[in-house]
Amino acid sequence: MFRGLLFILLIVPYLSNGQQQNFRSKSELGVMLGGSFYNGDLNQFRLFYNTHAAGGLVYRYNIHSRLSFRANVLYGTVSASDADAKLALLVNRNLSFQSNIYEVAAGVEFSYFPFKLGSDKYKGTAYLLAELGIFHMNPKAMYEGSLVELQPLGTEGQGSSLSSKRNYSLTQLSMPIGVGCKLSLGKRASLSIEYGIRKTFTDYLDDVKENTFVDRGAIEQENGAIAAALSNRNINNEAYGKRGNTATKDWYTFFGAMLTFRLGKPNVCPMNM
Repeated sequence: MFRGLLFILLIVPYLSNGQQQNFRSKSELGVMLGGSFYNGDLNQFRLFYNTHAAGGLVYRYNIHSRLSFRANVLYGTVSASDADAKLALLVNRNLSFQSNIYEVAAGVEFSYFPFKLGSDKYKGTAYLLAELGIFHMNPKAMYEGSLVELQPLGTEGQGSSLSSKRNYSLTQLSMPIGVGCKLSLGKRASLSIEYGIRKTFTDYLDDVKENTFVDRGAIEQENGAIAAALSNRNINNEAYGKRGNTATKDWYTFFGAMLTFRLGKPNVCPMNM
């Protein structure tokens, strides 16, 4: 009798479901399309300022109805210009930059409510996103009609006797943190809307960190005329003045819509074949 009861307990879940989830049926792959922007020394508070088109690939593995593993490869552009600032001090500083962002990140999604593709009962939820990522940047500025890479120039004296710092790395760590909502579009697809900020551990996404300018003549002698010209672009031609803020790091944001598709069908239970 004990064996019979054990058999019933084991077989009932299969009879009720009729299908078993497998790796492919728990996996989703899709695309994200949206925008990207930046907050830092050249744009401290404005959201969606200089938003550029962004997008990439997204993979999701649904561990269970409330937790999913996420991985994404995203591309976007960030930029800012003191010409758009409201404070006269910043307008006079006259700095600008732009940079492409290539990001690879992975982490987890925590759903507020149970969510299952194809379920009439659990077809929508809000969620939180927490990831760890690596991104590549390359800040540039317009100079005499051409975009010039700023990192090799050492615009704050990096790599010279004017500073104890070496040129910063163009590849950095980030921590994507986001919120979103997703909706099941039948048994094979889901649609998500997401807003995700990226905490970085660098203050050089915009090539600006130090509080004041380096002496223009000294940096020209050590790092060259272009480095001197792009280090201090002050409209009033002041030798010293405000450049950046060493107390803060730079952030960037990806946001948009994701359309993902289930990669496989659930296994059919042998009892129903």
